Amino acid sequence: MINIMKSTDQGLVRIETLVDGCWASLVDPSSDEITQIEKTFDIPADYLNAALDLDETARTEKENGTLMIVLRVPHFQGNQADLPYTTLPVGIVITDRVIVSVSKKPSVLIDDLAAGQARGLRTGKRSRFFLFLFLMAAKKYLQYLREINKAVDLLEDRLQMSLRNREVLDLLKYQKCLTYFTTALKANELMMARLQRGHLFTMYPEDEDLLDDALTEIGQAIEMTNISSGILSQMMDAFASIISNNLNMVMKFLTSVTILLALPTLVASLYGMNLDLPLDHLPHAFWLVMGGAVALSILVAVIFFRRDWL
Repeated sequence: MINIMKSTDQGLVRIETLVDGCWASLVDPSSDEITQIEKTFDIPADYLNAALDLDETARTEKENGTLMIVLRVPHFQGNQADLPYTTLPVGIVITDRVIVSVSKKPSVLIDDLAAGQARGLRTGKRSRFFLFLFLMAAKKYLQYLREINKAVDLLEDRLQMSLRNREVLDLLKYQKCLTYFTTALKANELMMARLQRGHLFTMYPEDEDLLDDALTEIGQAIEMTNISSGILSQMMDAFASIISNNLNMVMKFLTSVTILLALPTLVASLYGMNLDLPLDHLPHAFWLVMGGAVALSILVAVIFFRRDWL
C-alpha cells in the first residue's frame, strides 16, 4: 500500500500521484509498488526491500546521493500477544526528489507523522523528516517503558499471594520485551552517532538541535530500559521463591489439618473393633470417647499454633 503526501500551506495533505518533493509511505508494499517507486525516482530496489525484513538491524547506507536509513521503532502488539511490545524496522530513503518510508507492518510513528503530530514537518526538508522520526521513536520507547513498568507493578501485587506460574510467565514476557528494546535502542544510538560523525546529510542549526534531542532521549531510554530490566530480573528470582514459599505454607496447613482430623478417626477406629474395650460398659461411653478424641485434637491444635505450624 502506498500513501503519498506533500506539504502545502494548509499542512500535510494526501495526493494521488508521485511528484517531486512528496513523501511516499509504503506499508507492506507489493513488488509492483516497489518497482513503481524504483523506476520513478531511480532508487535501488535493495534500499526499498531492506526494512521488509523484520530482523533487519538499524543501519545506514549512502550511494549516488541516495541515503538509506533503517531505524528500529517500538511496536505494540496487544496485551494478549505472546510478546506485547517488540520492535519493527522502518526504512527511510532520501533523495533530492523524494522521501520514501518503508515498513512491513503499520507503525504508529508513521501514522503520527502523517497526522501532523510533528510541528514544522515539511516534505521538502528531507533531512528534518527522519530526525523527527528519530525523536518520536525515542519518546515512544519511553512511553512504552512506562507502560511496561505499570504492568509489572500490577503483576507484583498479584504475585505476593500467587501459587501459580502464570504471573511469573507474564513477567518473563515483559523481560523479553525489555531485551528487544535494549538491543534496538543501542543499535539506533550507534547508527545515529554515525550519522552525526559521518556528515552523511546536510544539517542546519535546527536539525542539529533535533539530533541532539533525539540522542538525549535515546540515552535516557537506554538507561531506563537497563534499570527496568535489572529490577525485573531480580524480581523474577525473588517471586519464584515467594511462590514456592506460598505453596509450602499451604501444604503445611493442609498437613496440620490432616493430622487433626486423623486423631478422632484413629480413636473411632479403635473403638469400632468388636472387642472388650475400656469404658464400653458405661452408659455414656460414646460421648466420653468422642469428647476425649475432640480434646486430643484441640490439644494438638494448640501445640501446632504455638509452633506456628497452623
